[in-house]
Amino acid sequence: MAQGRVTLRDVAHHVGVHPSTVSRALNPETRHMVTEEIAAKVSEAAQSLGYRPNPMAYSLKTNRSLTVGVIIPDLTNPLFPPIIRGIEDVLGMHGYTAVIANTDNDFDREEIILDRMWARRVDGLILATARRDDPLLAEYRAEGVPLVLVNRDVDDHSIRSVINDDAGGIHLAVAHLAGLGHRRIADIAGPQALSTGFLRHQAYRDAMGVEGLEIDDRLIMFCDAYSIECGRRQMSDLLASRRDFTAALAGNDLIALGCYDALRDAGLSCPQDLSIVGFNDMPFIDKMAPPLTTVRIRHYDIGAEAARALLSEIDNGTESSVAQIRLPCELIVRGSTAPV
Repeated sequence: MAQGRVTLRDVAHHVGVHPSTVSRALNPETRHMVTEEIAAKVSEAAQSLGYRPNPMAYSLKTNRSLTVGVIIPDLTNPLFPPIIRGIEDVLGMHGYTAVIANTDNDFDREEIILDRMWARRVDGLILATARRDDPLLAEYRAEGVPLVLVNRDVDDHSIRSVINDDAGGIHLAVAHLAGLGHRRIADIAGPQALSTGFLRHQAYRDAMGVEGLEIDDRLIMFCDAYSIECGRRQMSDLLASRRDFTAALAGNDLIALGCYDALRDAGLSCPQDLSIVGFNDMPFIDKMAPPLTTVRIRHYDIGAEAARALLSEIDNGTESSVAQIRLPCELIVRGSTAPV
C-alpha cells in the first residue's frame, strides 16, 4: 500500500513539538524564532521522514507561490546564463524558485508570457526585455506588480532596475583607443529602442568629445538587434563605403564578433587593419581569435542584485521602491586592439 504524504503534524509528532514550531523551523524567514537545537531536530526529522512542503497549502495560507518569473530576450545569448545563475542563487536562499521564459525579442510573445506567468500567481517578475518606452510594463507597475528590470531600464526610471554603468564603460573603451593613437573611431551601435544601445551610443559621442576626437556621423552604424549577423552586415557596409577609420566600438560582444566576420570577408584582419572593442565580456569571448578587448560587466552580481531588489518589493511593497542600482564596469584589454 502506498504511504500517505508526510505532513507537518507527522514531523511535529516525531520531534515532540507543536506543528507551528515545525513550520517556523522549516521556513528560512522564521527559523530564528526557534532555538538552534529544535531547528536542527526538525530539519533532521523532516529529512528522515521524507517531508515535502505542500506548495498549494502554503500558497493558500500566505497568498504567495514562492515562484518568480524571469523573462529574457534570447536564451542563446551567452550573456544571460550567469545573470540567471545570480538570480536563482539568491532566490533559492530565500525559498523561491525561478520560472524562466525566452521571448526571442518578440513583443507579442513577451506579452503572452507575462500574462500567463501572472495568471499562474508568480510573486513577482524580473525582466531583461524592457524597451525604453514600454507601455506594457507601465501597466503592470500601475497594478502594483512586484517588478524589477535587469540589464535594461526605461526612460522615466519608473521601475526599479539593476543595470551596468554603460556610460562609464564606453568612456573607458574610447579612452583606451585614443591612448593607442586612434583618431577615427567608428561606432557600430546597438538598437536605439533599448536603454543599453541608446546610452552606449550617447556615451560614445560624449567620450569622443572628452578625448578631443572629431565625430564623423558617416562612421556611425545602428544595428537593429544585438546579433552577430547584424554586426557583420553593418561593418560590411561601412567597409564598402571606403571611409577612413582605424578602430570600431561595437554595441556588444555579439556585434563585435560580426565585425570580425566582416573583416575576414573583406580580406582584412584584427587588429592589424582595424582595432575592435566590444561590451559585456560574455563567457568564452577570450577564446576568440584574436581575444576580444571588451568592457566587462558583473554578470552574476547584476542577477543577484535584481533578485534581492525583487524580494524587497515582494516583502515591503512597491510604493517607495523605485530606484536604479548601477554596477561599475571595467575594461579588459586583449588582442583585438593595437596602436595605430
